[in-house]
Amino acid sequence: MPAYHGIESMFGLPVGGTPLREVRLVIRGRRFTINLKMEGDNKFRSVKDRTAFFLLEDAEEKGLRQGGTVVESTSGNLGVALANLCGEKGYNFIAVIDPKTTQENVHRLEATGAVIELVTEPDHTGGYLLSRLDRVAELCRNNPAYFWTNQYGNPINPVAHFLTTAPEIYWQMRRRVDVIFMPVSTGGTLAGVSRFFRTASPSTIIVAVDAAGSAAFGGQPAPRKLTGIGSSRPAEFLDTKTFDELAVVGDAEAFAFCNALYKSTGLKVGGSSGATLAACAKFLASSEREFRRIVCICPDRGENYDSTIFNPRWLFENGFAVPEIAFPSRELSVELHAA
Repeated sequence: MPAYHGIESMFGLPVGGTPLREVRLVIRGRRFTINLKMEGDNKFRSVKDRTAFFLLEDAEEKGLRQGGTVVESTSGNLGVALANLCGEKGYNFIAVIDPKTTQENVHRLEATGAVIELVTEPDHTGGYLLSRLDRVAELCRNNPAYFWTNQYGNPINPVAHFLTTAPEIYWQMRRRVDVIFMPVSTGGTLAGVSRFFRTASPSTIIVAVDAAGSAAFGGQPAPRKLTGIGSSRPAEFLDTKTFDELAVVGDAEAFAFCNALYKSTGLKVGGSSGATLAACAKFLASSEREFRRIVCICPDRGENYDSTIFNPRWLFENGFAVPEIAFPSRELSVELHAA
């Protein structure tokens, strides 16, 4: 099933080396092979393993010592990665989360011994990011020895993806990528991957994928069900040179593609991956070019969302029509073929 094997030996780091998997996307009779960069195959099951590793290394260079306390705002995946890495290195970890964090990720955080700070009051945008950041600031004011890794503004975030994610994709695709689709939250992955490809492969089209209701690119924030994609404020790492096109995807579209992919292939990916697949399908449907070398970054596994995206009851209770979830379009089918 993998199109290419992982290449962790290239960097010698305990993160990365994730495989590509091929998906056949059929749109109005046109067939495309999509290479999914399966970041859920990282040790702690998401692309945030890379970010967490580099953030923690940076914190150590800035004075974090064994027994110290790290604090971070997280929707789930970065918190899980940081919690595990902190446990391995002898640091305490405080995860500031909100009610949208899935039960699966809460349980994984609890299993590491992390201290969980649950923010329950939404901010003025209807989301929780700004409320989480306020709680982080309060914790650090009251405890000056705490270390905030700051995934939202620390420049080491995009560096992690410039040094690992981007070159992995480049070499796994044998140095030929026509178009690459990336979901955006903090913007670190997009900024790092884009920086690499602008030099190594300037002809590669970079498509940023955002959630409807997100303010990551300066739009008007609004409530949304998707987690791990989008932001309640503009992303600090992004500018117009970072991407060629922007695709905005709604909750229903993203969940539909997650469920359609699972139904067709047995492969489970998270909501941000579903949004990326939806953006890819719409982009290809609207283009007359025959793209051959296509990559979609899939940040995490769908097993983290069994209680939500893959739960018919949750979908129904939140206003998503289950039959439509299973079949997002009569003119589109998704199949996974063995490599």
